[in-house]
This record gives sequence, C-alpha cells and structure tokens, in this order.
Amino acid sequence: MDAKITNLLDIAQWKLTPYQILVIGFAGLIAGGTVLLMLPVASVTGIGLPFIDALFTATSAVCVTGLIVVDTGTHFSLFGQLVLISLIQAGGLGIMAMSTLMAMLIGKKINLRQRLVMQEALNHLTVAGVVRLTQYIIKVTLLIEFIGGTILAGWWYQELGSKGIYLGYWHAVSSFCNAGFDLFGGIHGKFSSATGYAEDIVVNMVISVLVILGGIGFTVIADVWTNRRFSLVSLHTKVVLVTTLWLTALGAVVIFLLEYDNPGTLGVLSWPGKLLASYFHSVTPRSAGWNTVDISSLTDATLFFLMLLMFIGASPASTGGGIKTTTVAVMAAAIRALIRGRNDAELHERRIPHAIIYKAFSLLLISALLVVFVTMMLSITEKQPFIKLLFEAISAFGTVGLTTGITPELTVAGKFWLILTMFAGRVGPVTLALALTLRTRKGNLQYPEGKIIIG
Repeated sequence: MDAKITNLLDIAQWKLTPYQILVIGFAGLIAGGTVLLMLPVASVTGIGLPFIDALFTATSAVCVTGLIVVDTGTHFSLFGQLVLISLIQAGGLGIMAMSTLMAMLIGKKINLRQRLVMQEALNHLTVAGVVRLTQYIIKVTLLIEFIGGTILAGWWYQELGSKGIYLGYWHAVSSFCNAGFDLFGGIHGKFSSATGYAEDIVVNMVISVLVILGGIGFTVIADVWTNRRFSLVSLHTKVVLVTTLWLTALGAVVIFLLEYDNPGTLGVLSWPGKLLASYFHSVTPRSAGWNTVDISSLTDATLFFLMLLMFIGASPASTGGGIKTTTVAVMAAAIRALIRGRNDAELHERRIPHAIIYKAFSLLLISALLVVFVTMMLSITEKQPFIKLLFEAISAFGTVGLTTGITPELTVAGKFWLILTMFAGRVGPVTLALALTLRTRKGNLQYPEGKIIIG
C-alpha cells in the first residue's frame, strides 16, 4: 500500500508543469508566512494580525512589494520583523534558489525536472549551467547584501547606536530584494519610509545602488563580472544596462522638472537635495518602493509618470516586477522597424526573433488588462480618487510598494484584489496563466494565411 501511495505521489509530481510548481511554491511560502504573522509573538502588542492583514503582509513580503496595512517598524516585534525579512529574502532569491540552497546544505543532487523549473524561474535560455547560475546567485546576493549592510550599519551606528547595526543589515536585504519594507516608523513616524533621509547622500546612494543591482538581474551581474567590457557582454546584458540607464536618467529629469517648486516634495529641499531626490525617485519606482518625499503630495502629472516607471519595472531574472526593461526595449525596436519599413527589429546590431516580439506585446497586453481589471474592481469596492486606485494597482502589479497612503484604509475586498495582483506581478502574468492551463497542445495543422486591415 505504501509503495502504491508513493508511486501516485511521484506521478502527480511529474504531471505538474514548471509553471505550476513555481506558483505552488510561492503560494506555499505565503501561506506559511501568513500563519507566522498571525501569531501573538509576532506583534509588539501581543495581538496577532487578522487573517486578511497577515495574508496581505506575507504576500507583499514574499512578492517583494512593500505595500503594508500596518507600520512595520512599530507593529511587529523582533520575531515578526525577522519573519518578514526571511520572507523577503526567500521571495527575492526565488523559490527554486532557496530549494537549491537547501539541497546544497544537505548534499542532495538536483534532478532534471528541478533544473527545468529553475530554468523557468530564472528565465534562463537553456538548462545547461542553471545549477551553477543558481549557486552564483546565492553567493552574489549574500555578498552584496553584506557589503551594503555593513556600510549602512556603520553609518546608522553613529546616529542610533547598536540598533543602527540591525537596521543596516535589515534594510540592505530589503533594498537588494527590491522590497521597500522599512523599520523607520519608530524613528521618523509611522509609514514614513526613508523621508527622514531625503538629503542624506550615503543612505540614498547605498539604497539606490542596492536597488539597481537587485533590479538588473542576476544573469546581467554574472555577465558583467565575467567579461567586464561592454563590447563583450551578451545582447541581453547590453539591452538591460542601456535601458536601465535611459530610464533612470529620463526619470530623474522629469521628476526634477515636475516637482521643482512643489512645497510638499522637492520645493523644501536644497539644490543638491532636489537632484538627489529626483535621482532616487527615478530608481525606486521601478520595483523598490522606497521614498524620501511624501508620495501623496506629488502632482498628478508626476504620479502618472511614476505609474509608467512602475509598470515597466525591473529586468528579467531579478528581484523586481513589472513587464521588464527588455520587454519595453524589444517593443520599441519593433515599432522603430515598422516605422522605417523594415521586416526585422534590431538591437545592438542583432536581429530580434519574431517569437520574442510576439511574447513582448502579449505580455504588455495581458499586464495592461490585469491592471485595468483590478483598478475597475477597486473603483467598485473603495471610495478613493481614481488616480490613487490606479496608482495602487500598478504599484501592486509592479511589486513596487509605493502608495499615496490609502493601503491601510482599503476594505477587505480591496486588499484581496491587491493580494492577487501582487502575486501575479511576482510570478509573472504569463507564468500564472500557463500554470492555470491544465494542458498545452501543439497542433500540426497550419491554416492558410489571411489578411487583416490594421489601423
């Protein structure tokens, strides 16, 4: 009987697709985090979070988003804070990276099926070298977080004493994983994020560099470290680096111009502070969720521009969300080719396969439809201005965590819709759709070509 049960479990396991395994893995981690955050010991008051709030917070942590319904720094005890940072680290590294780490620690070999799941989780082109890449990801993550944490710990030690050491390493993990969770509620006020360090160049630069490194993707970091010359790195790395640079520069300029005289944001800062805050807020909307100025005081034009940055998000195989920088670059290349009357889209003297272009535009459409649907649902359940609801929905999808301040005021239904959006944004809308598909069939039948008038 035991043998039969084992065989059935093995068969059931093999019937799961890599997409389904990833989705189930993230869901399981969220469920475990929810239970832990509901425990009385996780709260300073000794009263555990209600189920919906614990589920929302666990989802936000695992999906490295940063949207919160209670202030992290004042509500959670040391146990609760450690649970959160563990969920953030696991969510940032990814389910398969954590599984690989556990397998390495106990000396277990990684089989072919696990390698296929790892390939999908990392958006790797082939199965070859995927275990080695995962091991590299773990080592690089811990090294970068240690370096960033050490700098922050040393800096904050001067201000906060021994507590600054704890805050330094805690926030280094949160920053590199693009989570945006913070513990400054008990220092600068509830839900304050990093507003107390708007003109602190050390805090701003360390956090932004950690965010950028976590957002460009592990494969890019490995490629740059190995080749160290732009001409030698892969096309993917070139596209990610150039697009990230352009978005950061464009974002800084636009935010500076739109908010220069706003007394609620940049208007009260010095000239260097304006430049620093503009740069910082061009980096963090692309998945990190940190802010040094009051987001609710931004003009509508700036809020809308930040929505565009949040929707684009970070890069593939990173700790960030969104439709990704490479998706935008591929679509821009395709549109440029169409305008110039060329049959092929090109980037850095390389032709982009049509299959990748189809995937890019499909991802854009699916993601946009998801945001539209969630915003419509929020408009039904919440009594808030439309632009704030749209901002909240895009922030959840891009796993960003920026908010105009309405998150704690959401109804149970509103929190539920954002939970689903954060989950879809982290695992990827296409991955989630494929995971829900029981079977995939490749037909051999090819129909005659048809003509459709467009535009």
